[in-house]
Amino acid sequence: MTQVLILDGGTGRELARSGAPFRQPEWSALALIEAPEYVSRVHHAYIAAGADVITTNSYAVVPFHISEERFARDGARLAALAGRLAREAADGAARPVRVAGSLPPVCGSYRPDLVDLDRARPVLEVLVEALAPHVDHWQAETLSALAEAELVARLVAGTGKPLWLSFTLQDEDTGAAPALRSGESVEEAVDLALRAGAQALLFNCSQPEVMLSAVEQARAAGAAGRALPIGVYANAFPPMNSDSEANSGLDPIREDLTPEGYAAFARAWAQAGASIIGGCCGIGPEHIAELARLRATA
Repeated sequence: MTQVLILDGGTGRELARSGAPFRQPEWSALALIEAPEYVSRVHHAYIAAGADVITTNSYAVVPFHISEERFARDGARLAALAGRLAREAADGAARPVRVAGSLPPVCGSYRPDLVDLDRARPVLEVLVEALAPHVDHWQAETLSALAEAELVARLVAGTGKPLWLSFTLQDEDTGAAPALRSGESVEEAVDLALRAGAQALLFNCSQPEVMLSAVEQARAAGAAGRALPIGVYANAFPPMNSDSEANSGLDPIREDLTPEGYAAFARAWAQAGASIIGGCCGIGPEHIAELARLRATA
C-alpha cells in the first residue's frame, strides 16, 4: 500500500458519535446549521489519523434533507460553509491535505429509480458554485446511475477542477458480476469516466465484499491501461437491498469491521490495483489510522 492515497472516512456517523447535533431529516447538515465546530473537529480527526484527502460536509445539503424552503434560503451559504471548514482544516495541517467537494445524489441515495435530472440540476448548480472556491477536486459520490455522473460532469466542466466519479454498487448477493445499483455495468462506468475526462473512478457506500471484483472489473475494462486511478471507500453496513434508502436512519454497524478487519479488505483492494482508499459510513478515524499505519510500514 506504499503508493495509496488515503481518503477520510464517514462524516455523518462521526458527527453523531462525537456528540454533534444529529437527527433526521437534516442528518449531517444539522451540524452545519447548529454547531459547525463539530464539523471542523471531524476534519481534524481524519487529518490526524493520516488522511490525505478530506471531504466537504455537503452531502446532506440538499432539499431531500434540509427541505426545499431551507435549501432555497440557506443552501448556498451552508455549502460554502462546508467548503470553508474543510479548506481551513486542510490548510492548517502540517502536511499537504487535499479537499474533495462532495456532490451527492440529489434525489436520494441508493435509488436509481428516483433519479430526476431536471430536479437535480439546479441543486447541483448551487453546490458547485458555493464549493468551488474551497475545493481541490470534485467528488461526485454514491452515484447509482450513469445519468447522474453525466450531469455532474457537464456542470463542473467549466470550473477548472478535476472530477472524481464514485459509484455505489449492488449489495445483494446475486452471484453476478458487480454492477451499479441501476444495473449498469462497471465497464460502462469506466467508459463514461474516460469520456467525461474524470481523473479517478471510485466505488463507495457498499459493503467491502463487493469492492474487490469491481476493482478487478475496472482494471479489465482498461482503466489501468488508460491511467484512470481506481479507488474504494466502503461502508460498514450489512448488505443494502435495492429498496433501501441511505441515511434513512442509523443502520447497524458490522462488528467484524474493526480497523484491522477493514484493513484486510483494503490490502486486497490495493493488491488488485486500487490506488485511492478510504472509508464511507461507519468507517471512522481509527480505521483511517490503521490504513495510514499499513502504508507507512509497507
